[in-house]
Amino acid sequence: MARVVSVNVGAVRTVEWHGRAVPTGIWKDPVDGRVAVRGVNLVGDDQADRRVHGGPDKAVYAYAVEDYAWWSHQLGHDLEPGTFGENLTVEGVDLNELVIGTRWRVGTTELEVSQPRQPCFKLGIRMGDAGFVDRFDEAARFGAYFRIVREGEVGAGDEIEMTPRVDGIRLVDLGLVTREADPRFLARLADDPAVPEGWRDWAARQLSRR
Repeated sequence: MARVVSVNVGAVRTVEWHGRAVPTGIWKDPVDGRVAVRGVNLVGDDQADRRVHGGPDKAVYAYAVEDYAWWSHQLGHDLEPGTFGENLTVEGVDLNELVIGTRWRVGTTELEVSQPRQPCFKLGIRMGDAGFVDRFDEAARFGAYFRIVREGEVGAGDEIEMTPRVDGIRLVDLGLVTREADPRFLARLADDPAVPEGWRDWAARQLSRR
């Protein structure tokens, strides 16, 4: 059974990193009770730079306890929910296998899978290791971003009911596309309306260069 293990939110804070003051919302902690999901966010949650974080196609971020277990083994210590800055820590679902456009009904909300995470330097800040950004990318355990289709509330313990989208692009394949992609895949990516516009434009540019 796929379910929510914890709901995590966090306000923007300023941290010092290599002599710089950096605002970030990556620190998120589990909260009790039910949390409203509306607009492009969860109530109580925020992002420091909406140019690259948050927005309609990155409204909710999920990471799986199965991926946490893998990282804990790799790092040699346990990691708490929210460590990767996710809003929903989930279990019982392979996020990489989700197809872009798949919908989740969670609590009273409906969410739609939109894209994988591309880590920025702030993940390195959160982990205390600038090199962790590359390590996260290489591991290809991206987690899943969602857009909000129907506003509502979510809480720990909520079951996740999925409506799969069969003939689409898997989240892991979109996450790996910048490493290598053939023209046929790029054409699929450029033409898929469920894929965020930025990704479709990128794919179209790659095709034009070929």
